[in-house]
Amino acid sequence: MIRGFFRLIGLLLLAAGFVFLVYDGARSIADQALRLTKLGEFWNDINQASQRSFLAMIDADAPWLRGGLKLLLDQPSWAVMGILGILLMLLCRPRRPLIGYSRN
Repeated sequence: MIRGFFRLIGLLLLAAGFVFLVYDGARSIADQALRLTKLGEFWNDINQASQRSFLAMIDADAPWLRGGLKLLLDQPSWAVMGILGILLMLLCRPRRPLIGYSRN
């Protein structure tokens, strides 16, 4: 059951990544310049207070993680969501049935 839930989350992340890819593409065509929505900007638009509190928590508990997190937040939203969605869907896929064996 948990595997199905994580596959659903992966599918939703993959769909959100596709939506951001189309959104960034339309903005790039309209502006005639490459325009990408970074994950940090998207998170900031949704809830700025949660991003600040999360970064403060990371600075207090694991300051060595700050560089990797900054690198992740500077990536395009469609790439991060798409890769995370694909990973969740691959890691939580159903098991293959055994050939020639009984499961009893």
